[in-house]
Amino acid sequence: MKKRKIPMRKDLLTNSMQPKKELVRIVIDKEKNVFVDPTGKKPGRGAYVSLDPTKIKSAREKGVLDRSLGTKISAAFYDELYAYVDHQKARKELFGDS
Repeated sequence: MKKRKIPMRKDLLTNSMQPKKELVRIVIDKEKNVFVDPTGKKPGRGAYVSLDPTKIKSAREKGVLDRSLGTKISAAFYDELYAYVDHQKARKELFGDS
């Protein structure tokens, strides 16, 4: 059987290439709304971040997403992103790679 190609994306926080499954996509649309895209298919400019809550905290302090997406990101969004990433990491540890 032929080996499947694993799609790789660049993690904005660590500046390294990682499998798309291990990252979460942040999207900004034309109306400057910023949201988490768990499907990875919503329209708009996207940036990928790792599923590591400590990296999200450091990104908040450094304003990494602000520069990448070209808009001011609210503290509430960072809180939502942290909660999402923390939940996904715990889920991955509990259930594995499924």
